[in-house]
Amino acid sequence: MIPLSIGQVAEAVAGTLHDVDPATVVRTVITDSRQVCADGLFIAVVGETHDGHEYVGQALSAGCVAALVSRPVQGPHVLVDDTVVAAGRLARAVIEACPDLRVVALTGSSGKTSTKDLLRVVLSSSGSTVAPQGSFNNELGLPRTVFEVTEQTRYLVAEMGARGAGHIQYLCGIAPPDVALFLNVGQAHLSEFGSQEGIALAKSEILAALGPSGVGVLNADDQRVMAMSGAAPGRIVTFGQSAAADVRISRLDLVEGRPVVTLEHEGRSALIRPDLYGEHQAFNIAAAVAAAVALDLDFVTAAASLDGARLDSKWRMDVQQTPSGVTVINDAYNANPESMAAGLRALAAIGQGRRTWAVLGEMREIGSTSAVEHDAIGRLCVRLNVSRLIAVGPGAKGIHMGAAHEGSWGDESTWVPTVDEAVELLQAQVASGDVVLVKASRAIGLERVAQALLGETP
Repeated sequence: MIPLSIGQVAEAVAGTLHDVDPATVVRTVITDSRQVCADGLFIAVVGETHDGHEYVGQALSAGCVAALVSRPVQGPHVLVDDTVVAAGRLARAVIEACPDLRVVALTGSSGKTSTKDLLRVVLSSSGSTVAPQGSFNNELGLPRTVFEVTEQTRYLVAEMGARGAGHIQYLCGIAPPDVALFLNVGQAHLSEFGSQEGIALAKSEILAALGPSGVGVLNADDQRVMAMSGAAPGRIVTFGQSAAADVRISRLDLVEGRPVVTLEHEGRSALIRPDLYGEHQAFNIAAAVAAAVALDLDFVTAAASLDGARLDSKWRMDVQQTPSGVTVINDAYNANPESMAAGLRALAAIGQGRRTWAVLGEMREIGSTSAVEHDAIGRLCVRLNVSRLIAVGPGAKGIHMGAAHEGSWGDESTWVPTVDEAVELLQAQVASGDVVLVKASRAIGLERVAQALLGETP
């Protein structure tokens, strides 16, 4: 983080200082008291199962110079009403202290984290870039990312998630975007928003947060995204397969499940062969390059930076081989109907000529469409000729039933109640050459299946 005095911190968060010299310098911020943190500020977050105030002493012993707290504690501290709100205010102060910093904010129902990883690659080729670790995309995760900004940082990638109206507006108040990237509108969190139109409206808050010189980057292939283009006050750059897209996917091939993408922009073309799996990654690539174009970076240079690119974030189309020759696709970080279908198509492409397994769990938070969507995923497994389907957990029964109704028979589709039973079945039956996809909503914990097959410790 850029160095700030604790006095400046207190002013930024509207807090009061206790037992600390205002000139004391803070150089980093943590929320985990177990971290060794010289010249650090510890934010005491109160969660559902823990209270950071109980660990203030441990944080101070580890090198922190003060704590940010919402009730008085022993030792040097800054007292505020709400530490999460204060974290956001402090992050905004960091950004305001960096006038040359360009903020690229992105949102969408799916693909945010993969696109964030690709943006890190593209922008790093032009200047020092900070992007979130994992999926730091909420009111605490975003400030944690901002706190990594230094005087040398040129670009900040801000991933923004939403579970209701006003959430993205709040996040944009922490990190006002220079470029706002709107990927797509799907069914993730449909139970909270009520409709896809509601999702589109809430996510369009990222466009409304742009200033007059800001640039909106929109998916030209998604009608609901394009319908929100009026929310952006200035320039628009589009991406996709549409003939009207500014950054257009003119050709998309799959080679052993990997996309080979040709992009075109203003009469120039670029061929990209990333080390990624699934045709859906082509759209994430186009989005990242379009964001670079919005920043006035060279199109060909930006595209070239993604040749051979890989994702940093775990459990997202992570393809590995077991010592026995089984290919495991760990895509278990999260799931919604759109990403589940994309994962299955990737499985079919990777597994051509081999036996394929789809180990699938429940897709949560998709509202009243849940039964229909789970049924559709089961049917898609059959249509894609997936060799074996294992539906895991009570919420995934609809996937198994959908496969049965579509024409699966015998043991092609199996339902098991627990992750452990799925592991037992797979370990008994998978063989060298098989390809296994593991995917479900994060709360299901299906990554344990992939870890068991790969011999990893959870």
